[in-house]
Amino acid sequence: MTALLTAAQMRTIEQAAIDSGEVTGLELMERAGQGVVEAIFEEWPDLKKTSHRAVVLCGPGNNGGDGFVVARLLKEWGWEVEVFFYGDAEKLPADAKVNYERWAKSALISPLTKKSLSDAVQRANDILGDYTFGPDGYIGADYTKGQHTIFVDALLGTGLTRKFSDDLLEISQEWDDECWQNGVAIDIASGLSADSGEAVGGNWFYSRLVVTFHKPKTGHYLGPCNYDVSKIHCKDIGLAEHDFEVFEDSCALFEKKDLDLERNGFFNFGLQKAKREHKFSHGHALICSGPATKTGAARLAARGALRIGAGLVTVASPSDALPENAAQLTAIMLREANTPADFETLLSDNRISSICIGPGFAREVESGGLDFSHTREMVKTALAASTNALSHETGPLSATGPRSVQRRPVVLDADALSAFQDDPSDLFQHLHKNCVLTPHGGEFKRLFPDIHAKLIAPATTGPAYSKVDATRDAAKRAGCTVLFKGADTVIANEQGRACINSAQYDRAAPWLATAGSGDVLAGFITGLLARSFAPMQAAETAAWLHVECALKFGPGLIAEDISEQLPAVFADLGL
Repeated sequence: MTALLTAAQMRTIEQAAIDSGEVTGLELMERAGQGVVEAIFEEWPDLKKTSHRAVVLCGPGNNGGDGFVVARLLKEWGWEVEVFFYGDAEKLPADAKVNYERWAKSALISPLTKKSLSDAVQRANDILGDYTFGPDGYIGADYTKGQHTIFVDALLGTGLTRKFSDDLLEISQEWDDECWQNGVAIDIASGLSADSGEAVGGNWFYSRLVVTFHKPKTGHYLGPCNYDVSKIHCKDIGLAEHDFEVFEDSCALFEKKDLDLERNGFFNFGLQKAKREHKFSHGHALICSGPATKTGAARLAARGALRIGAGLVTVASPSDALPENAAQLTAIMLREANTPADFETLLSDNRISSICIGPGFAREVESGGLDFSHTREMVKTALAASTNALSHETGPLSATGPRSVQRRPVVLDADALSAFQDDPSDLFQHLHKNCVLTPHGGEFKRLFPDIHAKLIAPATTGPAYSKVDATRDAAKRAGCTVLFKGADTVIANEQGRACINSAQYDRAAPWLATAGSGDVLAGFITGLLARSFAPMQAAETAAWLHVECALKFGPGLIAEDISEQLPAVFADLGL
């Protein structure tokens, strides 16, 4: 996985490198500036061919120092460069002040105000080249024609700890109106917390390109403020030898390279199926159906579990829903279960290796609304169930030895979570470490109201409380794995391990915002749990494949399409 750092962790790594004597802060600043220029030319290669223009906004810290380096390097390349400074030059950090003075010796530094930026924008517009519509629908410049202006945000970077002053707020509004489409942010867009991705005080400088250093920060993959960023470049500035492999509160980005693909018998629980195994070797997933007219969610989950490789899948259905389910199920089996006692009897089959309960599960009452009492009892029955099935912890089944008893893995989604909104502790006391909770924002708020309140509190100072922090705290309280949904899905387990599954930048998958997509995700996780994936691994892998299926299908995606993309996705992975 790619490690994601907080601002404090990045400062620790930089300071360790400086303290070692092998590099100075000034050298790191020079490398950062060079990295930004490289990223600009990588993103817009036509800009490298002829002279263009840059407007660089430099702030009062080391991020501003990076900006002065960028300005100098672009000028040396032959560009026309305007530099605007916000702050007090006498209070600049030592390295930033050196680069301020280097620039001041050869060129003008103008105070940054709304008017000075507006005037610079007008000068850029007076000589702007042709415009064209880009593939994402935005108007963008045709960089093969005319002279163009790149706007560089080197104001605040990762050091932001408070909301904008009134004058900076006015400047940010001018930037967002006129500059952001050709904007380049150094490290992170000014105004955003590098830890949470949230706007500190509610405002930030939009940019289409972000250039960061060494490793991305958690704030690059959290929150909605990054959705308009086309791409993030992470540049090496020579800190690898001074990196720390483990931070106690580190987080990671889940990527393709992190998938466990190979399965060679019982010892390696990957996505591949071993040649000598049969259907029961890949587990039996049980999906609980809601009542009549509420059955579609369970079938979506069941098909997801089957497609992702569970050997068998059964839908447990109340009697009034049996005809609905029977009419639409073929490879998926169907069993009747009306009461918790019926469900418990069904679960006495030790070959059932994972359970999903919640999608479309609550019952409507005549007076309107939902009756969750039945749901709560069925959830408790599922959580109490044990199994003799194979697990990572118990190891392989010997030819003659007994199976080891463990708590059966359970995925709780949708109504299974909302059923406990009046008393979440009633759920938490029954959970165990083989559970996976999959809340969206509303369900998270209902289960963890105090954590949610902390998460949405205005981030007026830093470091901010992030979605990673919230998911970790929720997992610790629940004692199991929690998958907090979103384009910035965060997954954490009870031991504090956390990762982000990002559907942003080049993996943006907005068509996943469709009814039933979460039910398919729950089915994916259940199917992988049936195949003996550990809960955290199952949630990580399922979330990544879920996005990949959406990308494979593209626009027009509906929930029924998601599982059907898995064969093509698996083929791309070489399975």
